[in-house]
Amino acid sequence: MGPSKLPLRLKPTVSSLRNVLLLLFLLRWTKKSYLHLRGHGVLGTITQTYRTLNRLAYSLFLRLPGVTSRVQLQITEAVAKLEKKLVPSGPGVNRYLTLPAEGWTADQVRAELERLGEMKHTRWEEGRVSGAVYHGGEELGKLQMEAFGKFGVANPIHPDVFPGVRKMEAEVVAMVLALFNAPDGAAGVTTSGGSESILMAVLSAREKARTERRVTEPEMILPETAHTAFRKAASYFRIRVHLIPCPAPAYRVNVRTVSRFINSNTILLVGSAPNFPHGIVDDIPALSRLAIRHKLPLHVDCCLGSFLMPFLAKAGYDAPDFDFKVPGVTSISCDTHKYGFAPKGNSTVLYRTEELRKYQYFISPDWSGGVYASPSIAGSRPGALIAGCWASLMSMGESGYIDACHKIISAAKKLETAIRENDSLKHDLKVIGKPMVSVVAFTSASLNIYDVADAMSARGWHLNALQNPPAMHVAVTIPIVDAIDALIRDLELTVEGEREAERRRVVEGKSKRGVVKGDAAALYGVAGALPDKTVVNELAAGFLDTLYKA
Repeated sequence: MGPSKLPLRLKPTVSSLRNVLLLLFLLRWTKKSYLHLRGHGVLGTITQTYRTLNRLAYSLFLRLPGVTSRVQLQITEAVAKLEKKLVPSGPGVNRYLTLPAEGWTADQVRAELERLGEMKHTRWEEGRVSGAVYHGGEELGKLQMEAFGKFGVANPIHPDVFPGVRKMEAEVVAMVLALFNAPDGAAGVTTSGGSESILMAVLSAREKARTERRVTEPEMILPETAHTAFRKAASYFRIRVHLIPCPAPAYRVNVRTVSRFINSNTILLVGSAPNFPHGIVDDIPALSRLAIRHKLPLHVDCCLGSFLMPFLAKAGYDAPDFDFKVPGVTSISCDTHKYGFAPKGNSTVLYRTEELRKYQYFISPDWSGGVYASPSIAGSRPGALIAGCWASLMSMGESGYIDACHKIISAAKKLETAIRENDSLKHDLKVIGKPMVSVVAFTSASLNIYDVADAMSARGWHLNALQNPPAMHVAVTIPIVDAIDALIRDLELTVEGEREAERRRVVEGKSKRGVVKGDAAALYGVAGALPDKTVVNELAAGFLDTLYKA
């Protein structure tokens, strides 16, 4: 019996299949290379390649035996310093690591709560904290506590049990939709904060692209200044991110570059109104035209702008087009717990249509526990927070928000003018871009801006340090309004002190911008100089670990 001829007949088939797979691989690689070149350009690609190689080389350097041990020692020392600063210790410090054998009396609990409230902290009550505490005043705070008391056990997941909370939540969404000029048929949900609102908007865009266009390798295009919650969403939902430069002097997203990065995998365009770092509003109408042309969703992050942006015109200030009046805008995130003065834990995400909102829903029809449906990430939610939000909006009203907007923007303009015009500040500090709302960011070419941040911290101010470029900012709140003159005065004294320190270093023959000394200078000064961010990641993880040390 002769040899089988079957393998001979299979050879061409296997060879052809191999050739087809190779061709598909080459086509895929060629397409990705073309899209990369189109987006970054030749010079940008070369620059990016250099940075990648630089990071790789530095990463390998950090792994050398002697270097690794020294770096780990420094990280351990830095985390220990953080722990010493954040975790109370020593005589007189009570630590509760297990349940008390017998429950405390109400008076015992109140006494300990009083001690906890009096722990040393930056005096936000005196307007010494940038952002963070968006307080609407004592009377509003008392009203919110009454709302908490009435709805402390309420949970919106059971609307038949708590119909009042369901009604308030629906009305909060309706009021915010109206504020942002939503068309008929628009919809929204409440969330726990801006990050969740952004996550939901990104999830909706991803699911829309997956369902309608069968996109399996989703990409979204962000201004590099967009809130980092978009990067968190990308990490959670496996979405590739393209970060687009926001070049000086405007610091707005470069719309032409955005256009170059759009491809068949793009699921979402993003703009900020305003962004967190610099308080700059992106060109939303230009992004809208791009979104319409390519039939893509456009999300506007107005978490920080919240109840200021919609009232700019009525408060007497220039107001850009940024909301649903701009036709390409399909979703907006707005934090009611910022300048809406609602209790922390309140935000909204708004959609142009109900269909877009449905893409963020989670529905499980066949669970043994029954049909399960939730509108956002959380299942059970605190009805007390919704009640506090509703009470805040109803108490403030349009007139209250217009008045607050005027006070906050006036204070921010006063700070901006002082930095631009005061002789004691204008030679060393420079305002970044043209801020329109509550945030004023500034940098320095002559001083180490992180030393300025640390010196302001030593004077009792808690301001925000920024990077890329090195800078700091003030997010004006109602408490800061009354403290703005003191802030400007201390900033003048701080800049003069740092300027004198620079003079002394020069006279003594030392290099300008002395050695790193304060917390902001230590973290951001070092972080900005490292091509590989592994060390920064470990420091940040150490900080998070410290938060849970009792």
